[in-house]
Amino acid sequence: MEKLITRKEAAKLLGISLTTLDEARNSGLISYIQYVPNGCVYFTSAGLQEYVAKCTHRAKPVERKDTYRNVRVGKTHL
Repeated sequence: MEKLITRKEAAKLLGISLTTLDEARNSGLISYIQYVPNGCVYFTSAGLQEYVAKCTHRAKPVERKDTYRNVRVGKTHL
């Protein structure tokens, strides 16, 4: 059986607050274990990995300009 992780440990591992963790749990984004109604809530490392995978988005490529400076139009320096 896999080691169960408490709410506090899970929030620390994910780098989020307990409130954010509870919101993710209540909205169904993260799976959890609760043996009795209104009892302690536990997580598995597999459940945490699934949550990270769901929340991971691919970065969009940055449009590159020819130069880093903005060239002013209409003004010339002599």
